[in-house]
Amino acid sequence: MKNNFFILLIFVFAACQNETGETKETSVKTVETKKVPTPNFNADSAYTFVKAQVDFGPRVPGSTAHAKCADYLVAKLKASGFDIIIQTGTIQTFDKKQFTLKNIIASYNSNAQSRVLISSHWDTRPWADEDTKDKDKAFDGANDGASGVGVALEIAKQVSATPPTIGVDIVLFDLEDYGTSGQEESWCLGSQYWAKNLHKPNYFANFGILLDMVGGANAIFPKEGNSVDLASTAVDKVWKAANDIGYSNYFVPQTKSFVGVDDHIFVNKAGVPCIDVIEYNQVSGGFGDYHHTHQDNMSLIDKNTLKAVGQTLLEVIYREK
Repeated sequence: MKNNFFILLIFVFAACQNETGETKETSVKTVETKKVPTPNFNADSAYTFVKAQVDFGPRVPGSTAHAKCADYLVAKLKASGFDIIIQTGTIQTFDKKQFTLKNIIASYNSNAQSRVLISSHWDTRPWADEDTKDKDKAFDGANDGASGVGVALEIAKQVSATPPTIGVDIVLFDLEDYGTSGQEESWCLGSQYWAKNLHKPNYFANFGILLDMVGGANAIFPKEGNSVDLASTAVDKVWKAANDIGYSNYFVPQTKSFVGVDDHIFVNKAGVPCIDVIEYNQVSGGFGDYHHTHQDNMSLIDKNTLKAVGQTLLEVIYREK
């Protein structure tokens, strides 16, 4: 990619006459600001990050796999030079169980006022309740959870190697998928907790992008209805970037209202305009057939889709000022 230069010419002209009538002029001053080139998103690396999570087993809150995966995610983000905050809190689920949630919050260029927030959830649902068999058993959550986290980890890696001019925050929410039908606020417990207990006083980002089910082959991502209503400017930035770099076949221009509640709703409630990049099933008009079933495994994950999503987000980050 060619380097682009933005040239700011500051012409300062000062004229004054002394007693002899002489006029003095200052010289022209030129200030040059270089645009940081957008790095290449490595889909092979992102795929490895997805698989590493799945290899721990279902990341059900309270399980050994959940604890080991948390350590892995923190280690990878630290290795990319991000500052880490582990946000914990005691949460009661709809079935009256208590868990200690663990939101993993990572920040790069922490002092920059201009920031972009990337988020995903890293837990998996305890039951495959949309399946026809083994409904009471947990599933891998390769796409529903791990795919978004894998993209976020690769973004962190690229940000570390090629620092942008802005700050980048990555928030991995816990206990997103432990909810029940008909009770919207039984879902997204990690983002609800974060929204009420921001990790930094008065935290703000220019906008946020939530990644949910972003690894499926030939996935399409319409403009999600709540996102358009709550954060239309961010939607426009993401879909324009995707179109500009050749991914309009993934980021389609239609608006579809098929998400009742997701983490971005509560990020918006915290004052950060946030959108949801989430796969849409054109046949069912909702989520993919694999959703909350044992089909949600590594066989779903496609490197081309990871590339499309990850490269688009990097383009958005490196365009931001």
